[in-house]
Amino acid sequence: MPGLATTIEAILYLKGQPLDIGKLAELARCDREDVEEGLIELMNDYAHRDGALEIVETVDGYCLQLKERYRFLVDLLIPIDLGVGALRTLAAIALKGPISQTDLVELRGSGVYQHVPELVAQGFVRKRRQAEGRSSLVQVTDKFYQHFEIDQLPELRVKGKSSPQATNDALEDAALEDDDEVELELPENAEID
Repeated sequence: MPGLATTIEAILYLKGQPLDIGKLAELARCDREDVEEGLIELMNDYAHRDGALEIVETVDGYCLQLKERYRFLVDLLIPIDLGVGALRTLAAIALKGPISQTDLVELRGSGVYQHVPELVAQGFVRKRRQAEGRSSLVQVTDKFYQHFEIDQLPELRVKGKSSPQATNDALEDAALEDDDEVELELPENAEID
């Protein structure tokens, strides 16, 4: 691989998140057309390798990631260490986010004050101060989507009910009640690995 493709590869590796062509051009200190050519070359090179990594285009830009057939290794080698409460808080953030920490406390209770730092430390949640108000906004990160292999949150429906609002209400109830279980049913055309 000539210089620019290798530079783009290094940038994608070091950033560890999707980058658009404009940001890649800025970081590589070249123009957009050269980055596009370098990406094509890099993607072609990875497509012909028999390796575990690939360069893919996502909604947020281009990223270097593990090929789908090796994703099982993530859970095996890097298991998440989250309790049920933290997982439920993570689910609430994913469904409602970005959400203010104050609203999250109202939804989930004071346990949020322990869950959010834990989720931030594990890289599943990003916390940022709002310009107005004292409460921070929390939202899931790309790591959340990659780890749980979710491109977008599917429209779920509660068994026996078909409206999306009924599903959201049931999920909120599940987030509020630590001991209750909600039986969810995916649409017939949904794929599950």
